[in-house]
This record gives sequence, C-alpha cells and structure tokens, in this order.
Amino acid sequence: MHLPVFRTRLTDLFGIRHPILAGGLMWLSDARYVAAVVRAGGMAFLTPRSFAEPDGFARELEKCRELTGGLPFGVNLNVSKVEGHNLRLEAWLELSLRAGVRHFETVGRAPGDLIHRIHAAGGIAIHKCPLLRHALNAERAGADAICLIGVEAGGHPGAAQLGSLVVAPMAARQLSVPLVVAGGIGTGESLLAALASGAEGVLLGSRLLAAAEIWAHPAYKARIVAAAQDSSVVTFAGTHPMGAWRVLENATSREVLRREAAGARDHAEFADLVGGTRSRDHAYRDGDVERGMLSCGPAAAFCDVVEPMEAIFDRLMTEAVAARRRLAGLTLDMVSA
Repeated sequence: MHLPVFRTRLTDLFGIRHPILAGGLMWLSDARYVAAVVRAGGMAFLTPRSFAEPDGFARELEKCRELTGGLPFGVNLNVSKVEGHNLRLEAWLELSLRAGVRHFETVGRAPGDLIHRIHAAGGIAIHKCPLLRHALNAERAGADAICLIGVEAGGHPGAAQLGSLVVAPMAARQLSVPLVVAGGIGTGESLLAALASGAEGVLLGSRLLAAAEIWAHPAYKARIVAAAQDSSVVTFAGTHPMGAWRVLENATSREVLRREAAGARDHAEFADLVGGTRSRDHAYRDGDVERGMLSCGPAAAFCDVVEPMEAIFDRLMTEAVAARRRLAGLTLDMVSA
C-alpha cells in the first residue's frame, strides 16, 4: 500500500489517499471492482445500469459496503438523453442513499435537479462531461467537482474534441470547483502532468481493465494486456444517437466502420452489432473478444500484466514520485546560474 503523496481538494472532498477516481465501467463496475479501488486509495462508482433490476443493484450495494469494510464508495447516475432510459433513476438514487452512499458521479444533460437531491441528502456530486461549457453549467448547477473527458477516453467521450492535457489548463483557469480530467491517462507521469496542468486528480478507465478484480473472462484480459497504442478505434462519429464511441478494435468494430463507410446512418442498421448485452455475454463472460463493442481507449496499452488493483495504484504512485523527482533534477539553480 503506497503512502499518500499528493493532497488536493479532490482527496479532501472524497476522503481518499490518492487523487485517482475510477470510471463506472458498463457491465464491469461491480462491488468487487469498486471495493478494490476504494481499498487501494481511490474512489470508484457502481453503475446501476449494469443490473437488470433494482433488487440486483440493491444487493450489489450491500455487497460493496461489506467488501469496503465501511469505507465510502460511489454510485454513477446517468441522466440519459434517450427516451425511457431514466425511468429507474429515482429508484437508483433512493436505493443508494438508503445504503449509505453519499458520493455520486453524475453524467448527462441538465444535472441540476439530480445534484440538488443529492445535496439535500447530505451527498456530494462530481459531474462528468465532455465540454468546458457543460462543465461551467454544471458548476452553476451546484456540482461539487467536475470531471472533463478528453477525446482519448474509451467509451462515449461525447462531443469532446480536445485531449485531456489540452483541456485541463483551460478548465482550471475558469472553474472554481475541483477539476478531474480523464482520457488517455494510464501512468504516474500522466497523473503528475494532469496535476501540473491545474487538475486536482484524474479518472481512469481503460488502464484498469486488466485488474485482477475485474470479473471479465481471462481471454478478454489477455486481449487488453496485448493492446497497443493503436488498438482502439472511434466509431459512430456523428452517425449514432449516442455519439462517438471509442472501442477496442475487433471484428465487430471493423464491421461497424465498414457499414458507416458504406453510408449506414440509422440505428437499425447497426442493431445486430451493438444492441443489448452482446459485449457482456460474448466478450466479458465467454471470452470471445471479436464480438461486441468493447469500450476501450489507448491507455489500455499501459496494461502489461493482470495484477491486483492495489498493485496498479502503487505502480502509478511510484511512477508519479519518480517523475516528480526527475523534474526536480531539471530545475536550474537560479542562485548559481
């Protein structure tokens, strides 16, 4: 267990040892994953959308509370722009609050009402979004912190067009609440760079996909470990209601790109490839990594071994310390210069 190195407003806000948050990975963000991040010194968020019924989510909340040994953990609440996808949002919030959760990651448009309800229950909310103007709106709506997503992020980076280390100093100059950046971050050097750019922490997703505590099939983790810098592709750029989707390059994503190039635009033209639980059932459960749209960014290239979450965090912090030491060695002695 690596001792704390950096104290930021984010570590104070969430009560964590390290300025590292972990993404709410669809299908993968279960109690074991979240608790592993919390015990390693970060903060992670259960994803209710990964559970078919509220009862299943409620059981996972209880399991997570047991695995964390009473340490705080978080829940991801996504305000979807797709009609009908928000019907259970109120139930998810109520179940989370009843289980003692007070740390929330909100996503989506017009989060003000949701943030108000979280605050009314004594909770805190970090709002995740792709654009600075969205971040400023969320800050005005009461968000306690902001996570800005760079274009390198795996999954759905929304309308993000800038890299995480480009947007970080821009946002830090305009936001008053703590800033977290995400996208392409997978090393301690990246963590230090984000802090130097004005962020108070980072959010990791792809870098954690090969963690031992991720429940997915060993063949899927082996594919992540084998990933190179160019192993992810961006699909649905401007052609899908959900927007761009950065995923692992495989047979499914190549077919999506082929259909896009051929002029396909309607959701129905891709439904046989992207709908339902295909990624969960084929890749994560059965190990067929060629089937399903598997959210993944270039930071997966830093996953060179399947290892426990605590080992990943320890490595990140050791790298950050070494990078800080290297920078100190580059500093001129102005007295003798």
